[in-house]
This record gives sequence, C-alpha cells and structure tokens, in this order.
Amino acid sequence: MTDASPALLLLLSLGLCCPGAQGQKITVTAKFYNSKTTHPQSGNSLELECESSVDNGVSWIRQDNNGTLHFIVYISTLSKTTFKENQMMPSHFGTFKSGKSYRLTVKSFKAEDEGTYFCTVNYNQQLYFSSGLPAFFPVTTTAAPVKTVPPTTQGSQVTKRDVCLQSHEAETSKEKELNFFCEIFIWVPLAAACLLLLIALVITIVLCQKTRRRRCRCKRPANGKPKMNPKVPSQQI
Repeated sequence: MTDASPALLLLLSLGLCCPGAQGQKITVTAKFYNSKTTHPQSGNSLELECESSVDNGVSWIRQDNNGTLHFIVYISTLSKTTFKENQMMPSHFGTFKSGKSYRLTVKSFKAEDEGTYFCTVNYNQQLYFSSGLPAFFPVTTTAAPVKTVPPTTQGSQVTKRDVCLQSHEAETSKEKELNFFCEIFIWVPLAAACLLLLIALVITIVLCQKTRRRRCRCKRPANGKPKMNPKVPSQQI
C-alpha cells in the first residue's frame, strides 16, 4: 500500500460510526488561531483552529502543491489523538480541544509543511469539509530597476498609444457597420416573406368568398309557380 492508504482507511472507518439526527445543518470553519498570522515563518509555530456546530471529533488534513492529501491527526471528543503511522513524530504537532474548538499546532514550521490545511467532521455517516487555509512561506520579490526614458522615446510611446487607440476605435466602427449590414440581410428577406404570405392570405380569402357566392345562387320563376310544358295537351273533360 502507499502512504496515503492508512489515511483513507481511517477516514472510511470514521464514516461508519457516530450516526446523528437527520436534517441537521452542519457547519465546519477553519481559521488561523492568531488572526495576525498571514504567512508562516520558517522555524516558528503555526496554530490552526477548527470550530464545528457539532462536537463529534475533527480530522486535520493537508493538501500539498501537487494536490495530494495527507492525513495529519484525528482529535476525538475526549481529546484523544490518532496520528498517521510512519508520517513523522507526533511531537512535531500539538493538539488542544476546548468545547467545539479543535486546535492544531505545527511546531517549527518547515518547507515540507507548506500546503492548504483542512479540517473535516464526520457526522451521520457524512464528511463535512471546512474551507482551505493556505499556509505558505511569503514570496520575496525584488523590485525591478526604474529605467529613465529619454524625451524622444516618451513621445514615441505616446504616439504609439494614440495609434493603438485610433486603430481600436476604427475596428469598433467596422464591427458596427458589419452588424448593421448583417441585420439588413436578415430582416429584409424576412419582411418580404411576411408581406408575400399576407398577400397570398388576402387573395385566398377573396377567392373563397366568390366561390361561395356562386354556389349559393339558384334560378326561380318570376311568379313563384312551376312552368307547364306546352307540348303536353291538357285533358278535356
């Protein structure tokens, strides 16, 4: 097994115990115990504090620059600690519990201790993670030397900047013109098609009305009586 296997087995074993009430909202918050601490110093101690809405034990985990998780310690509700085997001496860390607050102290902070620290709480067979606390040495940056620019060079730089602004404005106007032409090509055919459909609809309605009138016409005699056939002689009495 790899070095990360004992930590994963411990987290899985913790996930099978301590059932709690359903529907309860759990909050886990990690912070630097000393609010003035922003970056750890080499050789100094670093104190971290984890607060949870439930008192159910806390595990501290460190994520290195490569994204690998390293289990550090589990602190129970009775302040008992369980460290990872073959990681480093437990004397390198210090723990303290007060109520629902669980502290972790990294003594004599070194380069291998850099990373993002998390605390987790296992409650009702679920793991709740806090937000990460980045603990890295401060990056020392050297200020670049200030170069004096001759007046002619400054003038040329201003001219180049003006030219860039003008070219940007020209590109913007060209884009607006292209968008205008694209809108014309889209809307003009669409309007023409709608007009043709409207004309076709009007013609169809007119033709239907004429056809209906022709079908409704019928021939009737002027006096309203049927005509007699003149070829048939009338019967004599």
